[in-house]
Amino acid sequence: MIRKSLPLFILGAGLLPATAGAQAPADLVVTANRIHTSDAARPLVQALAIRDGRIVFAGHAAGALALRGPNTRVMDLGNRTVIPGMVDAHGHLANMGASLRTVDLTGTTSYGEVIARVVERARTTRPGEWITGRGWNQNLWADTRFPTHEELSRAVPDHPVYLTRVDGHAALANARAMQAANVTAASRDPEGGRVIRDARGAPAGVFVDRAMGLVSRAIPPLNDQQLEEAILAGVAEANRWGLTGVHDAGVDSRTIAAYEALASSGRYNLRNYVMIRGDSATLESFFRRGPQSALHQGRVWLRSIKISADGALGSRGAALLEDYSDEAGNRGLNLVAPAYIERVAERALQQGFQLNVHAIGDRANREVLDAFESALSRVPRADHRFRIEHAQVLHRQDIPRFARLGVIPSMQGSHQSSDAPMAMNRLGWTRVQGAYAWRQLLNTGVIIPNGSDFPVEPVNPLISFHSAITRQDANGWPAGGWFPAEAMTRQEALYSMTLWPAWASFMEAESGSLSPGKYADFVVLDQDIMSVAPDRILDTQVLMTVLGGQVVYEKR
Repeated sequence: MIRKSLPLFILGAGLLPATAGAQAPADLVVTANRIHTSDAARPLVQALAIRDGRIVFAGHAAGALALRGPNTRVMDLGNRTVIPGMVDAHGHLANMGASLRTVDLTGTTSYGEVIARVVERARTTRPGEWITGRGWNQNLWADTRFPTHEELSRAVPDHPVYLTRVDGHAALANARAMQAANVTAASRDPEGGRVIRDARGAPAGVFVDRAMGLVSRAIPPLNDQQLEEAILAGVAEANRWGLTGVHDAGVDSRTIAAYEALASSGRYNLRNYVMIRGDSATLESFFRRGPQSALHQGRVWLRSIKISADGALGSRGAALLEDYSDEAGNRGLNLVAPAYIERVAERALQQGFQLNVHAIGDRANREVLDAFESALSRVPRADHRFRIEHAQVLHRQDIPRFARLGVIPSMQGSHQSSDAPMAMNRLGWTRVQGAYAWRQLLNTGVIIPNGSDFPVEPVNPLISFHSAITRQDANGWPAGGWFPAEAMTRQEALYSMTLWPAWASFMEAESGSLSPGKYADFVVLDQDIMSVAPDRILDTQVLMTVLGGQVVYEKR
């Protein structure tokens, strides 16, 4: 049992352990049979001592207990396992919180099931109000073609309905929604977007990438209270799954202001490395402000930028060097011109910001690497840590370029396991060899911070840990793993959720491992993910999440 003497808030004051003379007592001492630290110098210890929200000792139990004072709390976890606080290196926090309020379409196995869930929601929604949902994936249905709106429009005629695909790069709208948005056969495809049309040229209901905005702009935005509620719900959900940090991809000014307001009032139980949305107006505002780190007691970082170069593989929006194997004539979409990426990269280097670019297809990845290389040739910077978010499909000639340019591939283990059934169809045998190529990249010397891209995938970080070491989904498919030579070791998978996200966010001196001087961010698990059989990893329960020595989640 976890000792109930531990208070909800653990406070104190103190120093690091290697100081001269007598040391102030610890506020908290944690003992357990297994504490995996992600610190190569001491990978496995039995105790931590914490003072003022930071670790002051990591080692054997006697050493930690030597720092016990009259007011020190002792948490004896026995046979439980402790790991560093997990960090999702690519997620969408406010979107995830908002998605908890919408119709959940994940796992639906037919269009009929999607419609049934929307009809159920319509029964409790006032006529004329929008119904939104997320998570449908036609690749899981018997008919893998994009759906058309007619059946949905007949079933739900009195509500505008807007349903985002699982990858967030396509959406299905019913007739009422298209009418509300004034979308007709005369509506043109925007640059970087595609309206799927019927034989007569009328919108068939699905909108890909930039075309999604033709309908979504008509959806009423969340008011301030709803936005705050969504953020807090997202934070609580993250804590529940053992996350103490997130790299939050593509956040607008209004949401950043809400993050800061919550953090300054002490209601933000997460370390958020914010990637600022890469539109010109937002960037100019934050360039004037300048890069900032560890704001509001180490809750908010504002020193990185997010741009999307292309769409997603599942909706055939990922930009490829050659046609899709299952759709001749389609090579995907560029969401911004490569020249724009290059210009932003130069400004980022000049202003001291990190640039992180979404690129999924092999053409998009090559164009981003080219843009980075060109910008770095004009504005050299030794420690830029530019990133490519996803890096899912790479031409073999581009794999060594990440290490050569100092670019970090930020990838998501759960994307591999969920995309595997359709990736071969989209790419064919030759190109798929460079898809989700973790081992090929690691062998060049780069790191791979891991994430989920929630709400695209479930928030549970152990799904990506499991995928990273098995190359299998939750059902053990395929037997032996999907291109198993690309798997990570367990130690690499642990680093990919702890130490490597810290490095990828310039936070390695503050977090990422349970080392003296760093934040006391850790997670208590009911079993040891570093040794349990692979097929039991996803059964692991998060018992407690601790942020800076403060319990922010405890399983009841």
